[in-house]
Amino acid sequence: MGKTMANVVICGAGIAGVSAAYHLAVKQGIPDVVLVDERAPLTLTSEKSTECYRNWWPGPGDAMVRFMNRSIDILEALAQESGNVFRLNRRGYLFATADPARIPDFTRAADEAAMLGAGAVRTHPGDSEYVPAPAEDFEGLPTGSDLILDPDLIRKHFPYLSERTVAVLHARRCGWMSAQQLGMYLLEKARERGVRFLQAGVEGVDVRGGRVNAVRLSDGTTLGTGTFVNAAGPFQKRVGRMMGVDLPVFCELHVKVAFRDPAGVFPRNAPLLIWTDPQTLSWSADERAVFAASEESQSLLGEFPAGVHARPEGAVAGDVFLGLWTYHTDPVEPVFPLRHDPEQPEIVLRGLATMLPGLQSYFGRLPRPVTDGGYYAKTQENRPLVCPLPVTGAYLIGGLSGFGIMAACAAGELLAAYVTGSPLPSYAPTFRLERYEDPEYQKLLENWGASGQL
Repeated sequence: MGKTMANVVICGAGIAGVSAAYHLAVKQGIPDVVLVDERAPLTLTSEKSTECYRNWWPGPGDAMVRFMNRSIDILEALAQESGNVFRLNRRGYLFATADPARIPDFTRAADEAAMLGAGAVRTHPGDSEYVPAPAEDFEGLPTGSDLILDPDLIRKHFPYLSERTVAVLHARRCGWMSAQQLGMYLLEKARERGVRFLQAGVEGVDVRGGRVNAVRLSDGTTLGTGTFVNAAGPFQKRVGRMMGVDLPVFCELHVKVAFRDPAGVFPRNAPLLIWTDPQTLSWSADERAVFAASEESQSLLGEFPAGVHARPEGAVAGDVFLGLWTYHTDPVEPVFPLRHDPEQPEIVLRGLATMLPGLQSYFGRLPRPVTDGGYYAKTQENRPLVCPLPVTGAYLIGGLSGFGIMAACAAGELLAAYVTGSPLPSYAPTFRLERYEDPEYQKLLENWGASGQL
């Protein structure tokens, strides 16, 4: 293979790289954009996403809320433009607790989200009548949140939740979509504007005089270019090193489990359901004795963290639901195929049964689950990196953690603005590498609170 030229080379054809290509070619009119990936587009981690989105983010500051609101604006415009080919809904995120001591936390979270721009809080009973979310629509629906503190009202709208539930907080500008269909729609539009895809690995980035000069591929091709975008997902740190840049990101393994539900226990019209209480799992006396006798299994008897969550998957008439619970968050090196805890499906199901007691009917006879997932490539404070790199002509769209699908549209737009020298949104400085050189930001990091990760 020989040398050819490109205006922009993007390493990584996941949702971040595809969105960058779309915004460069379709929105900014840049010709000769090349996407490079050793795998087919959208097949490493993007297609294995939970596919959810939200504008529900904690501070400090309102940058994440403004960033996500912008991304959701773009998602909704794309849904309208395409006839909602990627099935965007706005069912919301429903946080639930059985602990009365957590009610003030729910109130504070709702007030903070409103202050940061996620929308107004409505308390029930009190402010107005609660408006349930439809299963399929996203237009003309409430934003903000609904805090429901009346047990009778909780039972009326969410009868499937544990009777111990004392409060629910329904964040409204949230929902999910088909990530694969969104990505393919963006890719098709980008290809119509001349974007090329090359199936090959990036083996090196040639830098001369502090500038990007060329990109070397595993098939022997050299792409001469002055603009290179690192959108390599879990491999972004490795690609950064090709240019002598050590990116402040690490990977966490996150796994989701798809369960069949032949008994129809899981509510098909539910929002994303999140149990906010830590818990110990319900095991039989015999099971507990077996686990206690094995050093490897003793952890199953301990307390698990808050945050087990689930949503229905597929059509309303379907019978699959997705369950997720990140109870291990140690940094790891990305390895494919994934190596995950073989006990995870059982652990996730039992955790969900605390919130949805009807799932106890599957204890001991669990339908064969399907487990997949990917890696969150994240910064320590769980905020993205979308910015120029210290090498002239090199850019990064990364650190997208577990919010790559929901953030991709705004991240791609921001990346394209940097590449073309277009006006930047006010949140742009928040996502630059230089933030780690700011003494005030370093002080924030020392006392950083909630990261927004589920």
